[in-house]
Amino acid sequence: MGKAFEKLMPEHEDFIGRQHMFFVGSAPLTAEGHVNISPKGYDTFRILSDQEVAYLDLTGSGNETSAHVLENGRMTIMFVAMEGKPVIMRLFGTGNVVLPGTERWEELIGRFDLLPGARQIIVLHIHKVTTACGFSIPFYDYQGERDQLKDWAENVGDQKLEAYQNEKNSYSLDRLPTPLGIQRQTVES
Repeated sequence: MGKAFEKLMPEHEDFIGRQHMFFVGSAPLTAEGHVNISPKGYDTFRILSDQEVAYLDLTGSGNETSAHVLENGRMTIMFVAMEGKPVIMRLFGTGNVVLPGTERWEELIGRFDLLPGARQIIVLHIHKVTTACGFSIPFYDYQGERDQLKDWAENVGDQKLEAYQNEKNSYSLDRLPTPLGIQRQTVES
């Protein structure tokens, strides 16, 4: 049985700081909807306080977390130790999406290295932290980051990147709108 906490403890922050990737889980309210688990890499995760974290979200082929968070707020972030002591840590809470051009974006973006293709910041307000053993998780050696996503975003250019986001990131698989899609529709109206 794991342990539960109401907020991040210093040892949790140390553990998070050593991880090279994390996973984000979200789901729509409808039982027929798709549960989403998304791996995240690069140096995109930040601890804002002992009950608030954020990550810089980059353009991808989907935008499920954003749509789910807009619909119901539920989100979980999971870290898994691939090196060292076996640990699985989950951050449970309520998320919100911060879009470029907003006051909150301006407040947060300075905490991140602005990467090509950055489309939004996802913030999680933590209500529970759990830790469990990761005894069954195999060891993996970190060899470095893949450059393909950053290279693609730089090479495609702003106009094509925006067109891609309009096509691929405005709705979820279940046709739920995303904040990015809503913002773009409002601007076009």
